[in-house]
Amino acid sequence: MQSDLPKVLHPLAGAPMLAHSIFCAQAINAQKTIIVAGHGSDQVTAAAKKYDEDAQIVLQTAQNGTGHAVDQARDALSGFDGDVYVLYGDTPFITPEILDQMAQKRTDGASVVVLGFDVPAPSNYGRLVIKDGALDAIVEAKDATPEQQEIRLCNSGVICAPRDLLFDLISEITNDNASGEYYLTDVVSLARARGLSCAAVECTAQDAMGVNSRRELAIAEAHFQDKARASAMDNGATLLDPKTVWFSYDTHVGRDVVIEQNVVFGPGVTVETDAHIRAFSHIEGAHISQHVVVGPYARLRPGAELADGARVGNFVEIKNAAIGEGAKVNHLSYIGDASIGDAANIGAGTITCNYDGYFKHHTEIGARAFIGSNTMLVAPVRVGDDALTGSGSVITRDVADGDLALARATQANKTGLALKLMSKLKAAKAALKKD
Repeated sequence: MQSDLPKVLHPLAGAPMLAHSIFCAQAINAQKTIIVAGHGSDQVTAAAKKYDEDAQIVLQTAQNGTGHAVDQARDALSGFDGDVYVLYGDTPFITPEILDQMAQKRTDGASVVVLGFDVPAPSNYGRLVIKDGALDAIVEAKDATPEQQEIRLCNSGVICAPRDLLFDLISEITNDNASGEYYLTDVVSLARARGLSCAAVECTAQDAMGVNSRRELAIAEAHFQDKARASAMDNGATLLDPKTVWFSYDTHVGRDVVIEQNVVFGPGVTVETDAHIRAFSHIEGAHISQHVVVGPYARLRPGAELADGARVGNFVEIKNAAIGEGAKVNHLSYIGDASIGDAANIGAGTITCNYDGYFKHHTEIGARAFIGSNTMLVAPVRVGDDALTGSGSVITRDVADGDLALARATQANKTGLALKLMSKLKAAKAALKKD
C-alpha cells in the first residue's frame, strides 16, 4: 500500500476494510470475533473496538503464514464448541449469504469447507483440486504442477471447520514448501488423509476480491459504489447521474428519494421517503426526514436532524442541530449546536456563534421565528416563538416570544469623507509606485 497505515485500516466506503469483515461476522450472529493482528496492532485494535467492542485481539508477532496466524486464536477459542470461519481483513466483500452456503455444506456432512472463485487466468492464486465432486486438496500456485495450474477454481482463503478439528489439523501443518510458511490451506489435505470429507463453495471473483495496493483499493471502492447505487435504485430511489453519487457502507435511502448529481454521503446517514438531495451536497452523520429538500451545495455534519418538510439551501452548513418541521435555512448560513423551531425562517448569512475557544454553547430559536439576514446569534441564547431579529443584528441576550430584537450600531454618514479618503489613498499608492 506504500503507507504507514496498516493495510486493513485503509477505508472502503467510509469504514476500514477490516470493519467490513466484522460486519459480516455480526450479520451471522457470530458468538466470538477474534482479530489476529500483526503490524500496527495498536491501531488495528482501536479500529476493531470501534466497530465491535467485544472483539478479542490476539497478536501474531512473527509472520509465518496463514496457518500460523490462525493458530494464534487457539487460546482465545479454548472451550468454544462450534464452527470457526476464517475471514480476512483485506477481503471486504464476503457476504453473510456466502457464509450461509458454507454452513449448509457443513450440515450436509463436510468437515472442512473452503470458499473458491472461478477466474479465466488464475495467475498466483492457489488452486482448489476437485475429485469426484469433493474438495481433495488446495495447492499453492508456486507448488502446483503444470496440470494443476490449468485449474480455474481458485482459493479465496476463507474456510469453515469445527473448532477442535481446525486446531488439531493446524498442529500437523509443516512449513515444507516453497515459501517456508505454514499454509492454512494444508488442512484440506490433512483432513482428507484422515478420510474426512471436504467441500468447496463457489462465489464470484468480485466477492472474493482482495486488496493489496492503492489501485486495487480504488477498484474495490468502485465495485462497492456500483452495488450501492444499484441497490438504492432497485429500492425506489432516483439517482439522476448514478456514477456521481457516492454512498457510505451504512447509508440508508428511502423510496421516492431524488438524489441529484455529485452528492457524497459519509457514514451515518438516513434519508427518508420523498426527500430531495440537490447537487453538490456533502452529508454525514445526519437524519433527513420525509419531504425535506437539501442543497444544492449544502453540508450536513454529524448531529444534523432535519424534520419533515425542512429546507436547507445553498452554501448552508448544519452541525449538531435540529431543524424543525417546515423550517427554512435557505442561504449562506451556519447553524451549529442549535435547535430551530417549526416553520422558523433563518435569513441569509445567519451564524450561530457556538464556540468560545474552549466550550460549545447552544442556540434555541422558537417556532415561527424570523431571523433577519446577517444575524449573529452569540450562544448561549434563545430567540422565542414568533420573535424577529433585525438584519445585521448581533444577538447576545434572550429574545422573548413575539419580540423584535435590534442590535446594531447607529449609522453615521460623514459628508464627503469617502471622496477625501479615496483621494488620499490613491495619492499614497501613486507615491509608492514612484519609489
